[in-house]
Amino acid sequence: MLELRTLESDDWPVWRELRLAALAEAPYAFGSTPAEWQGSGDREERWRTRLSIPGAKDFVALLDGLPVGMVSGVPGEEAENVELISLWVNPTARGQGVGDYLIRAVERWGAERGARTLWLSVMPDNHKAAALYERHGFTDTDEPGDLLPGGVGRERVMAKSLAVV
Repeated sequence: MLELRTLESDDWPVWRELRLAALAEAPYAFGSTPAEWQGSGDREERWRTRLSIPGAKDFVALLDGLPVGMVSGVPGEEAENVELISLWVNPTARGQGVGDYLIRAVERWGAERGARTLWLSVMPDNHKAAALYERHGFTDTDEPGDLLPGGVGRERVMAKSLAVV
């Protein structure tokens, strides 16, 4: 059974476990590196701060009671925009609708906030993630994304309109 759980800062160990697994399994998919969140970067205070972004909502998907996916929705610079960040699904749970479930959770959250547009950034070579987003109605914005490591190339920025609730 697939369930959704909203995390608070006290749930930092669950987020930490998933985030470190995500960075280890798919380092090509994120702007952060495993090294940035391990060693001296692996501190309870830092994990709590990550789960305390003002106005954000952090979700974990549970499959048969086990955490198998994560995503966050964060407020955009303008009130009518929100952003989807940190989406990851454990390879053992891929193909079972977990990514769809997490995207829909952020879409609902954004619409409930009154946002009209949901944005995200994806690495340009992450074709499977881009295909997932396209299935959910995201399209390229043609806006320049963040520079990739090494300063060559940029993240792909995608967006979709949200239904007003």
